[in-house]
Amino acid sequence: MWSWILWAVVVLLVLGLACFTALVLVMRTKNPRGLAVVRRFNRRFTNRRTLRHAGEAGSSNDLIRHVGRRSGMRYATPIGVYPMGDDFLVYLPYGSGVDWLRNVRAAGSAELRVDGQTYVVTPEIVEPAAALPYLSAADRRVARLFRVTDFLALRRVAVGSDGAGAPAAAGPVADDGAGGTP
Repeated sequence: MWSWILWAVVVLLVLGLACFTALVLVMRTKNPRGLAVVRRFNRRFTNRRTLRHAGEAGSSNDLIRHVGRRSGMRYATPIGVYPMGDDFLVYLPYGSGVDWLRNVRAAGSAELRVDGQTYVVTPEIVEPAAALPYLSAADRRVARLFRVTDFLALRRVAVGSDGAGAPAAAGPVADDGAGGTP
């Protein structure tokens, strides 16, 4: 009886190690097919669960709301941001060609919800040398493990009374309270 349980545990450990190794190889080589599988899995399973509380106070994930560059539909994508002075930093393990970033760059701005506060932000790709000091030691190790070379600065935008924004260190803007994808 115990031998079967031991075998089951060993098989599960080997499968887990194989999946982790495959993930690391895909992320390090930026293999397009592998990245597509990982992104599809995240979109279908991980993102749906994460969207429930992303951007709320105490959540480990933040939320970026953006408009589709071709469809015009509103989307919400869970991301992880790091404080970068008055702005925010995102590391891009899949590269800079992900859909949400292409949408944000095409629109020129997006809404970012962090710890219950909503900010209007503009995207700017930054060099690793400028980004790495803002990551914790553990996150720098993960970035090295996955060979992350793409980083995004989300610069806060001041919102005027007419709704027009000008780049500046600004506070939060009002939020409609709606979470998730419309």
